[in-house]
Amino acid sequence: MSDGDDTVLVTTEGRTGRITLNRPGALNSLTRPMVLRISAALTAWEHDPQVTQVLVVGAGERGLCAGGDIRAIHADARAGGTASVDFWRDEYRLNARIARYPKPYVALMDGIVMGGGVGISAHGSVRIVTERSRVAMPETGIGFVPDVGGTHLLARAPGELGTHLALTGAAVGAADALLCGLADHFVPARLLPELAADLADAPVADVLPRYAVPAPEGELAGQREWIDRCYAADTVLAIVDRLAGHGDPQAKQTAETILAKSPTALKVTLAAVRRARALGSLERVLEQEFRVSCVALRSPDLVEGIRAQVVDKDRTPRWSPAELAGVSDAEVERYFAPLGADRELRLDAE
Repeated sequence: MSDGDDTVLVTTEGRTGRITLNRPGALNSLTRPMVLRISAALTAWEHDPQVTQVLVVGAGERGLCAGGDIRAIHADARAGGTASVDFWRDEYRLNARIARYPKPYVALMDGIVMGGGVGISAHGSVRIVTERSRVAMPETGIGFVPDVGGTHLLARAPGELGTHLALTGAAVGAADALLCGLADHFVPARLLPELAADLADAPVADVLPRYAVPAPEGELAGQREWIDRCYAADTVLAIVDRLAGHGDPQAKQTAETILAKSPTALKVTLAAVRRARALGSLERVLEQEFRVSCVALRSPDLVEGIRAQVVDKDRTPRWSPAELAGVSDAEVERYFAPLGADRELRLDAE
């Protein structure tokens, strides 16, 4: 399967279809052509009796995928374009498809796995993390809101752990990814090449027990008391107040972390995660996320957040509004309003 585009390498190794994200210089960040290429490979293998499972890996040593190409999104947002909307439509369709794929979908979540990288891995049926894994939905730091089904995953995490990860954008290691339901198995990174090679000849259900071991201890389990108590509040401001007033120094530090994020993105993110709990299926949540993303594309905070974190790298975004109190309930509701029949994302739930 070759068309001259080497940003995704599609190969067949024995019984396994292998997808390699191949932009290591950009931490394998996703573009629309990459999403379409992955989708085409999944279509071909779904009906190929010789391929019994799929393996997804990232090229290079730094990670599976750092997310969508946010420099491209920044340029599109500044120009008032629609390329990002087209990208998200195809990307979210792919996320839903991965979750429903009829053959084992094995994702090696080694190294950095963030944003869109979570979308192409954490909806799979076999999700493997290593001691190098750093898994995150860091969108609030760039004036955006967790997408790619991230609010669905985080809404289903134990207690208020998902709310914590959504608002802070914190990256977690292997044990915490397992605790939050973002991954299934821990395999030491040095064993991944051998595991991948064995998948050519045997089903993942037979191979994995030879490699999976308990993960090193994480951090979140010991923080559940203050996380569950503080994040149970009804508003972002109330959450921050509880964190700041809690006796644990980590809670107070977390309050400061949250206050550095986009106030608008924080309020919309909290609403999105809470609504995702009620929506149920991944498809309905992705449809909601599509609405939110389309509105965020036209918001000043997305352009400013990417500028500060990625383009100019001065790390001093000027949010508008600058404080939580300046973001009205009506403004939050605007992100969830229908887009119009011809613009909505419609996904069939199986």
